[in-house]
Amino acid sequence: MRMLTLDSYVVDTLLPDLVGHDRRPSAFLVYLALAGRSPARGDAAQLSLRQLAELTGLSKRTVQEALRVLSRRRLVAISRASTTEVATYEVKRPWRRGTR
Repeated sequence: MRMLTLDSYVVDTLLPDLVGHDRRPSAFLVYLALAGRSPARGDAAQLSLRQLAELTGLSKRTVQEALRVLSRRRLVAISRASTTEVATYEVKRPWRRGTR
């Protein structure tokens, strides 16, 4: 079993901000799911919306909205080779010094 290590910032600041202030608990769940799939700096996760929905227990539509929130907040960078390709998600950790 893999273990996910989180910065204290994620639990102390990001959790209350996304869940309490923004009222977007789905964004926090999606962030955690992506962080678990791309734990090292610079790693990216390539997952379909369906896979993210299954990982989080959310609907595809809710995952899409959560990804919009995370992208707008610059917590996740989303890229695609083409419009029909599965997206690649790079988890950002802007609270760490020297990260993008």
